[in-house]
Amino acid sequence: MTQQARRLRARLAALGAVGVTALAAAGVQGAAHAADSPLPVVITGEDRVDLSLHSDNGDPTEPQVDLRLDVPGTPFEGDGEVPPVHLGDYTVRIDARGLKGVAKADLPCDADGLVAVCSGHDLYAGTTYNRVGGIRLDLADDSEAGDAGKIVVTGEGEGLDFRPLTIDVRVGGPELLNRELSLPKTLKAGETFEPPLGVMNVGGLPAEGTVLRLYGSRGLSFPDGFGNCSSSVVDTGPLLRQHTEVLCTFPGILEAGVAYSLAGPVRVKTADFALHDIFSYSFRPLEPGEAKTLHRGEGRRQGSGPDLTLQRAGEADPAQYTKYAELDLPTTNTYDLELTGASASGRAGDTVTAEIGFANNGPAWISALRSGGEPFSFTVVAPEGATVTSAPEECRTVTVDGSVPGHRCSVATPLREDARLTFPFELRVDRVVEGAKGKVAMPDWDNPFDSDPANDTAWIVLNAPDAPGDGGAGGSVGGPSAPGTGDEGGSDGPDGGTNGTNGTSGGAAGGDTGGGLALTGAQGVGLLGGAALLALGLGAGVLAHQRRRARREGEAAA
Repeated sequence: MTQQARRLRARLAALGAVGVTALAAAGVQGAAHAADSPLPVVITGEDRVDLSLHSDNGDPTEPQVDLRLDVPGTPFEGDGEVPPVHLGDYTVRIDARGLKGVAKADLPCDADGLVAVCSGHDLYAGTTYNRVGGIRLDLADDSEAGDAGKIVVTGEGEGLDFRPLTIDVRVGGPELLNRELSLPKTLKAGETFEPPLGVMNVGGLPAEGTVLRLYGSRGLSFPDGFGNCSSSVVDTGPLLRQHTEVLCTFPGILEAGVAYSLAGPVRVKTADFALHDIFSYSFRPLEPGEAKTLHRGEGRRQGSGPDLTLQRAGEADPAQYTKYAELDLPTTNTYDLELTGASASGRAGDTVTAEIGFANNGPAWISALRSGGEPFSFTVVAPEGATVTSAPEECRTVTVDGSVPGHRCSVATPLREDARLTFPFELRVDRVVEGAKGKVAMPDWDNPFDSDPANDTAWIVLNAPDAPGDGGAGGSVGGPSAPGTGDEGGSDGPDGGTNGTNGTSGGAAGGDTGGGLALTGAQGVGLLGGAALLALGLGAGVLAHQRRRARREGEAAA
């Protein structure tokens, strides 16, 4: 029982039986339940555990079954003490005697051999605060392939109606591993890849059918429409979650210890904008009756071509098969990030607007799939004689190059291949400085995927002597070297709040959005140096470039 639950119980006890009855009748804090009908309680947890003969069956210190009680009502959200739905003693009985000679069971609570009894008093809506305990299962000394048993979990308590849980435990059942993949290093965006897919049953029993799942993130697709396969495409919503999934069913038997390969090729098509997209595949046993219903799911499209089939692969080494098979591809595409500046004229005391532009000129998108869509950043320094009076919410004040006041603006990822964003800054002209320039700059890094680093710097020009008010300063380069990306003005890290919906285009190339920021919800904080590379999700190649450069600079300094 939690400390806050004990405090509430003590207060209710102090009220006496009359007070508790009054609370129940009034439904105060959700604590009441009609006394004339039992409260339904569902015992939840994994209802099946397959124990492998070839592994530790997960972390040996972690249970495979997490037992909880699901109680009707709206789960508590907020601060303070959690209101109970039921007050009264109850017990949960875990009977694992059906596992004798099958597997070992480590039970929670007061255990006597293969039987345990857990007791409690207060119950809360939902499952969060109603945890019973965990059950850890391991192979016994005499466990053999095909052994099976059950754990039965029941409960009882006054005014409660428990729905029991039965956990089926099987030893050495079918265990399907996937043939390892190798990265096609010469694959270019727009080309098609034919991965050598295969499966091996390393379990102790045959699998009566199997399911193949193909997954491709936004830049990948599967052009073949096999008759025993169905596909679903998610092309709306957050970019981070857009993908294509294909499910194929194979009704034949997969013998234990035998490897299989596909009788024909499966093609993976890469889009022209693809870069570091995720391809994965996996086989799993087919559940009874699943072949008739799997392809009828909402939004699934059944293939109309010939069936995809499996064939024996001959002798195979289990070491060449793995539980997880995936690749990031292609790795040879590039994009072009571009910053554009602005120019304006004004007298002392005037406020002018400078719309900073950020664009991805493609051809590749920035997926950032492995980093979960974390943001990256650029810095903005106001021209001499001017002060920033209003900045976009995606930009925060920092010091640039150790001492120069400025702003760091976050750009959310994933970022489309045709993204066009604007960041409007309002500047007050404190004193007129002819041709004053403020710098807009990306971090100074080695990024092999940015095809044109020259346009990673731009200028804000105030009161240019030759063309006051002219907007032609966008994309200008040259001048003094870019300020450093040091951020002594704050120590905030990325807040992880970006969700991949940002960075959509919607505008013409080179245009803006009328002063509004096309990127919405990018609340992440800019990252520094090598950390910015990680946030950008550029993959191991960029990080390796950055580390080598840092090492060379360190050796030179030494």
